[in-house]
Amino acid sequence: MIKKGLTILLLLCPIAFCGQKTNSDSFPSNDIISNFKSLSNSQLLDTANYFYNKNSFDTALVFYSLLINTPVKDIDVEQQKRVIEAHNNSAVIYYYLGDYRSSYDFLIKALFLCEKYRVSAYEPLIYTNMGNIYYRFKKFDLANLYYSKALNFCPDSATLIVILNNLGHTEMERGNLDTSFFYLNKSLNISKQFDDKYLYIIFNSIAQVYQKQNKYDSALFYYQLSLEKADENSKMEHKMENLTNLGNLFFELNRLDSASYYINLSNDGAKENNFFRIMAENYHILSKIEETKGNNIKELEYFKKYAKLKDSVFNVNIFGEINQLQRLYDFSKINQQIEQLVVEQQIKERTIRYQRIIWTSTSGILFVVSIMSLLLFFQKRKLNKAYKALFEKNLESINFKENTLEINQEKYKKSGLTYDMQSELLDKILGVMDDTSKICDKDFSLDKLAETVQSNHAYVSQVINTVLKKNFSSFLNSYRIREALRLFSEPDVKKYTIEYIAFKVGFKSQSGFRDAFKAIMGVSPNFYIKSIRGKSEKF
Repeated sequence: MIKKGLTILLLLCPIAFCGQKTNSDSFPSNDIISNFKSLSNSQLLDTANYFYNKNSFDTALVFYSLLINTPVKDIDVEQQKRVIEAHNNSAVIYYYLGDYRSSYDFLIKALFLCEKYRVSAYEPLIYTNMGNIYYRFKKFDLANLYYSKALNFCPDSATLIVILNNLGHTEMERGNLDTSFFYLNKSLNISKQFDDKYLYIIFNSIAQVYQKQNKYDSALFYYQLSLEKADENSKMEHKMENLTNLGNLFFELNRLDSASYYINLSNDGAKENNFFRIMAENYHILSKIEETKGNNIKELEYFKKYAKLKDSVFNVNIFGEINQLQRLYDFSKINQQIEQLVVEQQIKERTIRYQRIIWTSTSGILFVVSIMSLLLFFQKRKLNKAYKALFEKNLESINFKENTLEINQEKYKKSGLTYDMQSELLDKILGVMDDTSKICDKDFSLDKLAETVQSNHAYVSQVINTVLKKNFSSFLNSYRIREALRLFSEPDVKKYTIEYIAFKVGFKSQSGFRDAFKAIMGVSPNFYIKSIRGKSEKF
């Protein structure tokens, strides 16, 4: 029997990143683990689930690993199901710990085993969990796609309640409020009829939709209902989430004292339980509250805390792996080759870290420093080759017929540009975009890019739109802003004005630079500089 409270990743459940504390006292010793090896497979699964419910994630992963590494006979159907469940449950734990890459890898393996053993009962759970990962990265179209797949395989009411809620939430984020209410009402009706333990997430979703519609009385009513249900079910994450939502609601109503009260109440509980994502959101709202009050010092203080936590939970490297996660699923049937490359990358990364430690400790000896520098250089070059090989494997394995985003498919249906031509043209385009002397020329355009890569306007535009999922303007701006960030970090940048930096990276006006910077970074150039300098000086 599948443990629903464990195997379904609830979309709105707050998570703690991989630094979350676990109860070390509950971690079993090697002797105890040896004794547990004598347990049957069903007992191993029950033991792992027990430790999970005690929030002893490290210990739970040990027992899931014991079960996963147990040999499986082709005729042992029940053991096959247990191993699939252990993979899925391990993915759930890594999701809660903020390690989305490991979580996705376990989900891919679980999906492979479903296909290998022809066990379809777990597919709705796996697809739902994949959708939850994409939701966390705000890839709502992809999240919606996986929730829809899960809905097609849904076997029972409990899973159906969660999937419908998740679909309603993603439709809200996509701006389809009528469709959102349709899914949420269906989820609510089924929950009341069969299983009311998920009412707190449904009420929370409904409240957010009402808030989007500026129906604040209705939103407040459902937030309070959700808070009561979260208390009844001892769901601390959802309680803190609801308090944050209430604070945000009062901030929209310009009731700043009430907003501060609920946000600080949420933050106290989030700090106690290490809910870092909620803490980051709270600091962001507190920063906006202080900005409204005109208190610039506290505004900057809260924004620094927000930026630090946000970078810890969702840093640049994690966001950069979003496309890798999508490609991993698209070519999941050749995942073993990908895994081998990933393992090689991890080994090389560890080797580089160890070499840096050795290099630092022996910096006084010139001969040793020189040798270590050469080793670092060659290891980095090998690592870059491994990354390039992984990217090329991903790119070659994308199935354009099942492209989940289907961007401009009809527009380029009759294009003569083949897949091999697209790959070659993409490499040329990315090579040109790394040349700041070209892209920072204010007259640089799509036609000039096409001329540089020896192609035509239509083909270059097609590659940027379909492969990179951007238009040329936003694609060019992202590279120019990246160069601006590099210039901002220079020691002598204080003697230059923002207008100078804007023209330096190719923008024709200061206002255009400010708009592009804010669209990409989320804050103005002035505010960004203040946050990295820790001073209130004007730039």
